[in-house]
Amino acid sequence: MTDKVLGVILGGGQGSRLAPLTQTRSKPAVPIGGKYRLVDIPISNCLNSGIHRMFVLTQFNSASLNKHIKNTYHFSHFSAAFVDILAAEQTPDNPTWFQGTADAVRQTMHHLLNHEFEYVLILSGDQLYQMDFNEMVNAHIESGVQITLATIPVNAKDAPSFGILKANEKNIITSFIEKPAAELLPDWTSDTGEDMQAEGRDFLASMGIYIFNKDLLIKIFSENADEKDFGKEIIPRMLNTYDVLSFQYEGYWTDIGNISSFFEANLGLTDDIPKFNLFDQNHSIFTRARMLPPSKILGTTLDKTIIAEGCILQAGSIKHAVIGIRSRIGVDTVIESCYVMGSDKYQTLEEIAEDKANHKPMIGIGDRCEIVNAIIDKNSRIGDDVKIIGGDHLPDGDHNLYTVKDGIVVIKKGAIIPDGTVI
Repeated sequence: MTDKVLGVILGGGQGSRLAPLTQTRSKPAVPIGGKYRLVDIPISNCLNSGIHRMFVLTQFNSASLNKHIKNTYHFSHFSAAFVDILAAEQTPDNPTWFQGTADAVRQTMHHLLNHEFEYVLILSGDQLYQMDFNEMVNAHIESGVQITLATIPVNAKDAPSFGILKANEKNIITSFIEKPAAELLPDWTSDTGEDMQAEGRDFLASMGIYIFNKDLLIKIFSENADEKDFGKEIIPRMLNTYDVLSFQYEGYWTDIGNISSFFEANLGLTDDIPKFNLFDQNHSIFTRARMLPPSKILGTTLDKTIIAEGCILQAGSIKHAVIGIRSRIGVDTVIESCYVMGSDKYQTLEEIAEDKANHKPMIGIGDRCEIVNAIIDKNSRIGDDVKIIGGDHLPDGDHNLYTVKDGIVVIKKGAIIPDGTVI
């Protein structure tokens, strides 16, 4: 049935909670896991589920996202498969930017209708999970409903951050509340199953993943053009007039909404048995195929570390870290609990010599540095003898070369950190 499904991936808004990583790129283009982009996750989930036609909706800083998708997702000339970008565009009928999740789909609906499909699968571009959408599509069709909402059991601590719902014995949603206060939670528990309840996950949260029948989606958009958001406006209204199915998912899922969750998700990949499994052949994560050399490691002690291709590492030790493509780390440097994103290109020997002559750090991390609890964005130049020690002792703040959020130091893309700097 997946040949009747069109995938729509929402690129999100300005991504201010992920700043400064979204300062020069859209949220779906943020690098994750050392070699991927966030948008690769929903696209890969679709491809693994047999959904081969997708649109990615975006409006902020979309150049790098466009480039990534253009260079990555190539299909046979004899296939109907595609991954296309739809950026917000002003038209005579609509001079505004996307105003919300539903508004983004509404404004691009005329492009979607150029294709044959019966169902629209709407996904977020900033979530980390591995899900077989076939199961959700089959549940949608077999139940005879026109809207299905993916849900995940969460605990009382996390519930106030989500839209929480209740469903009957047929998994039809009966009520919904957006981000309930803690004192309201006792009235919103659900039978999530023995395994989930044993973990204290007694509340059903919306994952922001929807399936709509095409005809209903067209009807919704024609009925009330003022509704801008699926989760806050359209879904609650639909509960009064339509059966909305809850499809319960129990695997790993996290919303990459802020720097803290982004940092934890990346470092979680280094666990002995990570919750998000990059080595699962049934849930491959696809990305751009780069013709990079293997990584070279010289005298470095490594522990709980993922290293992408094309790196040159001479560090003293690297522990609990993700090291991205083309990373260069100098002699006797210590890295712990860090995500080093790497760089977009190698410097030539002439460029390195010129940098040295001008007392400018090379791209990468210099000698004898100590870096703890940090994200080093791409193409950064960190000099010798630099100390960057993140932690609760640092107040949140945005500075010229770096930002601190929740004790995590984020070195901005392309920043130049001089020799001997201490943060």
